[in-house]
Amino acid sequence: MKKYLFLLFTGLTFSVSQSQEIQDAMRYAQDNLNGTARFKAMSGAFGALGGDLSSINVNPAGSAVFSNNQIAVTVSNYDTKNNATYFGTPTTKKDNSFDLNQAGGVFVFKNQNSNSNWKKFSVAVNYDNINNLNNSTFAAGTNQNNSIDGYFLYYGNNGNNGAPVPQEFVNTVSGETISDLYSYLGNNLPNNQYPRLNGFTAQQAMLGYQGFIISPDDNTANSQFSSNVPAGGNYYQENSVISNGYNGKLSFNAATSYKDKLYIGINLNSHFTDYKQSSSFYEDNEAPLTADYTVSRLRFDNDLYTYGTGFSFQLGAIAKVTPELRAGLAYESSTWYKLSDELSQRLVAVSANTIEELLPDDVDPRVTNYYAPYKLQTPSKLTGSLAYVFGKTGLISVDYALKDYSNTKFKPENDSYFNGLNSDINALLDKTGELRIGAEYKIEAWSLRAGYRYEQSPYKNTMTVGDLTGYSGGLGYNFGATKVDLAYSYAERDSQQRFFSQGLTDSANLNTKNNTVSLTVLFEL
Repeated sequence: MKKYLFLLFTGLTFSVSQSQEIQDAMRYAQDNLNGTARFKAMSGAFGALGGDLSSINVNPAGSAVFSNNQIAVTVSNYDTKNNATYFGTPTTKKDNSFDLNQAGGVFVFKNQNSNSNWKKFSVAVNYDNINNLNNSTFAAGTNQNNSIDGYFLYYGNNGNNGAPVPQEFVNTVSGETISDLYSYLGNNLPNNQYPRLNGFTAQQAMLGYQGFIISPDDNTANSQFSSNVPAGGNYYQENSVISNGYNGKLSFNAATSYKDKLYIGINLNSHFTDYKQSSSFYEDNEAPLTADYTVSRLRFDNDLYTYGTGFSFQLGAIAKVTPELRAGLAYESSTWYKLSDELSQRLVAVSANTIEELLPDDVDPRVTNYYAPYKLQTPSKLTGSLAYVFGKTGLISVDYALKDYSNTKFKPENDSYFNGLNSDINALLDKTGELRIGAEYKIEAWSLRAGYRYEQSPYKNTMTVGDLTGYSGGLGYNFGATKVDLAYSYAERDSQQRFFSQGLTDSANLNTKNNTVSLTVLFEL
């Protein structure tokens, strides 16, 4: 039936459906504390201050606070430590990377008409890596109850409108290779006969069958699948996830000053993301061998590549209530992303009985799934700010931001899978508050800075992702036309990492600690 269908598509397949998850949305809905060293040293509390290139990412009115043209470039070193605990076994994984995380300039045009109340106009262009996605985790331990077989059983027995995946979709026919079958499933489902069976689901069932993880109970077309992994528990499991990438934001800013007491600004933001994740799951068991072949160990690899672009806008205002007291209000719209995913998979399993151990079943389609582009809408954000400036000696600033993560949406919303996922997002995610406090004190050419940051969990169940707490500090030196700033920031958050979304849903407990050192060189023009 299917053989020779995909000789022209060797190595790739175009599929219409994949299993996006809530954590995929969170990757783009959440921002990290990134920007210039001064911005990071004060924990990003710049909503009522302005006067820093990264401040326009909080409040676009901040560019009108500048007195002179400036250009700034920032490099950062990111050090991440993930402490994992899986069924009582502790593991640690570290990741370290360098990045040019900020670059931009602001140009100030003063009104030559001294009688005008509009004193100046500013334009700025600034790039920020708002979320560095380089990270590595490793968890290992002995699961006394659940095996990876649950993952393949889920897709095998529930993929066809709640019924098992038909056997014609999991077994090759004469002259057909595993690559042919995997490609066929990715390119030709769903169809009229199996409207609820998508390509991703069928591919997972096929991998499990071809690796002998699951087998049909009988030879009927719609037979249930059963596991070939021994029952009884004590499954040693390892899960390694290595990710690389960035979520960048290029802001085009314009702002103006009214009587040097009211500053108003707007940002038009272009977003772009490039993310690669390689995960490798390993499992073995020491169950007694029997006369029947059973699976003794396996490795399941998944390589995901996500890329795309987006758009958002921001509006903001800063008011000098008194010469010392400033207030700010800013609105950041949703970001409308258009994303594409690519996925490749490989399963290697070893089976044995009391007589022999078979050669590994290496199910390697050598095929990359190219999924149809989809859209993601992240939540908007509202930020209120207050700052008190002590002349030329120092300042203290406070920002508080509100964000409703339950408004996150995958589109098109009429897609049955996205509709269900959006319902889960609405039920599981919550409104959050983020508090940022920053202070600066000047001693001649030196500036000393410190900050504090607290962000609530985006989940109603704060065990899934906990609250974030961060601290920062730094210093700067003013050479005149050139300034150099150095900052250190620390953030910590607990979370739970599920290895798979279905079947094997046990979680490792993660404690993530981020240490960042940033250096900014600023030139006044």
